[in-house]
This record gives sequence, C-alpha cells and structure tokens, in this order.
Amino acid sequence: MHIWVDADACPVVVREILFRAAERTGVSLTLVANQAIQVPATAHIRMLQVPSGFDVADDEIVRRAQAGDLVITSDIPLAAEVIDKQAYVLTPRGERYTADNIKSRLNMRDFMETMRSSGIDSAGPQAYSQRDRQQFANRLDALLAKRSKET
Repeated sequence: MHIWVDADACPVVVREILFRAAERTGVSLTLVANQAIQVPATAHIRMLQVPSGFDVADDEIVRRAQAGDLVITSDIPLAAEVIDKQAYVLTPRGERYTADNIKSRLNMRDFMETMRSSGIDSAGPQAYSQRDRQQFANRLDALLAKRSKET
C-alpha cells in the first residue's frame, strides 16, 4: 500500500496524522501538490510538486495510484477515478468513498454545482472540527490495520 495525498487542500492537522502513521507503520506516503509543502526528512515520506494548473495534481495521483493504495482527498471526481483503479479513498474528515457510494456523491456534487452556477448561494463546508480529526485518525488506523493483516 502507498498513501497518496491530494495535498493542496489537505488540512495541516491531517498531514501531521499521516506523517505519524507513515513513520509508525513504514507505509510510503507521498503528498502531491502544485506548491512546495514541508515534509519530515524520512525515507517513508516525500513531496511531489507538480506544475500549476487545473487538476494537474489530481491527474498525477490517478496516473500513479494502484489497486490497494490509499488516496486522501475531498475531490469527488478524483475519488471516482482511483476507486475505478481499486484504490481506497478516505476524506480528511474520515469519510470513506467506495464503489457503492461514489456515484451518488458525484450526482450530488453535480447538482450543487448546477445550483451554484444558477446563482443560488450554498453554504460552504463546516469548519474542520476535533470530531473530524478523530474520525479521520480512527478510519486511517483501521485501514492500516487491515493492510497489516493482509500482508
């Protein structure tokens, strides 16, 4: 398993949880972003900076992700593409996207996009909370524990 992080919009607290998990488990972790992000100096963690542009980081993650990898993202189209490659997807809030729920998420995203483009104001996401952080950490630990049992 390799962990890929859509790092441009990933909260710092989530990155810190991921850094600790990679060190603890020895799982390789790559942050992909179009800006440089500081990462700990360790063999398990690296930063991949891609050129600026629409979906460049997403496209790089899709290109590199393989079956059994874990992708951390809130980007629903990116999640759908890597799920098609049999990768796991976890949002920074700890929600799992799966083959069973990604189509309905895409439909809702498209609906909300249509609403916003027609001038209807929709509230943005709620502030990242302690509960979100805990849920992310718990789901990450569960996925990593499952991985260690399979290997």
